[in-house]
Amino acid sequence: METRLNRMKIIKRVTVICTGNICRSPMAEAVLRDSLKRSNAHCEVQSAGIGALVGHPADAEAVKLMEERGLDLSAHRATQLTGRKGLDSDLILVMDADQLHAVEENWPLLHGRVYRLGHWEKFDVADPYQRGERAFRKSLNAIDAGVVRWLDIIAA
Repeated sequence: METRLNRMKIIKRVTVICTGNICRSPMAEAVLRDSLKRSNAHCEVQSAGIGALVGHPADAEAVKLMEERGLDLSAHRATQLTGRKGLDSDLILVMDADQLHAVEENWPLLHGRVYRLGHWEKFDVADPYQRGERAFRKSLNAIDAGVVRWLDIIAA
């Protein structure tokens, strides 16, 4: 798998995926976009959900944590992953192994561009939905760890 990653074309568009697109993927989108901007990398970042709560704003806890970093999720509205959105992406980052399998099963043409955010350290980003601030902070810490590793590849 790492050999395939080393041969990837230049990554111009990343889609970050979770289930509802109101907690993990909006936070990961904001963190990755900000990290890429600070690295002077030119890459579009978007997020979506496998079972998105379409039209819903980001969870209030996610909004609060991002505000602490000076990042604004107030305009975020959940969107559904579609095959077209996936095909338009050079890289799709999911939060856990179940999501990876679901994306590749539902959209076989996306196989080879879908990876866990925690691929390099082999971890999943736990879903903090309705579990309070501590769970959100734990998920955000995992997102930070995943973004650091992917940043080297995306910004290369």
